Amino acid sequence: MPQITGKTRMLAILADPIHHVKTPQRINALFEDAGIDAVMVPLHVPADGLAATLAGLRRVASFDGCVVTVPHKQAAVPLCDELSDAARQVGAVNVIRRLADGRLRGDILDGTGFVAGLRSAGIEPAGRSVYLAGAGGAANAIAFALAAAGVARLTLHNRTRDKAQALADGLRLAFPALPVQVGSTDPSGHDMVVNATSLGLRPGDALPLDAGLLHPSQTVAEIIMEPAETALLQAAGARGCRVHPGLPMLVEQVRWMAAFLLDRPVGDIAA
Repeated sequence: MPQITGKTRMLAILADPIHHVKTPQRINALFEDAGIDAVMVPLHVPADGLAATLAGLRRVASFDGCVVTVPHKQAAVPLCDELSDAARQVGAVNVIRRLADGRLRGDILDGTGFVAGLRSAGIEPAGRSVYLAGAGGAANAIAFALAAAGVARLTLHNRTRDKAQALADGLRLAFPALPVQVGSTDPSGHDMVVNATSLGLRPGDALPLDAGLLHPSQTVAEIIMEPAETALLQAAGARGCRVHPGLPMLVEQVRWMAAFLLDRPVGDIAA
């Protein structure tokens, strides 16, 4: 660990619980590799302490910003002074940068990280038709990022159809030229299939879609990182599909988080 001095810029991650977080380790390794004098520390902040914590951090001149995760992504939105277009569309933030005057600017980088992870593996979403399972926070961010990346068509499926419909309505408003529909468990007829649900985290989870209808021409992507090979990816691989695991999303999102928090070009942050 590099020496922390009075010149070191401070960052944090706010979560409840906090013991499981991996972001500080990855971001601090990036800072060390890039020779950046900054450090991220985990802060255990219960839901009822979020507003007071952010109010205090506004007054810390050496504090540059924080990552916010469960359960704070939605609750942090009204506590920010500025929001990116993506954060406003999704209704959640997962990074907050403190500006020089103490104002807080929020952004959501789940979708940015997912698209960057695809591209790091040589998978270009632009011009492709995409089936997306999920309509929660991460799925919302990914849907808007895929739309911004130029996908040709987007089909949404969620166990709660109303949530998928609400996401579809928001996408149509933001991207009126993009064909968006609410679909079923059938992922056929799409170039890319994305699981943006939590199904697959635990042994015995149901599949988020009908894997028996996958075709070898399709790319099947996950956002789940552990296990590295989910049941869906196993099933997709068995059917001859190209598979894309969840880890590249984390690797790329961490780079974008570090760049956003320090207000630097992402290219300045080592891969």
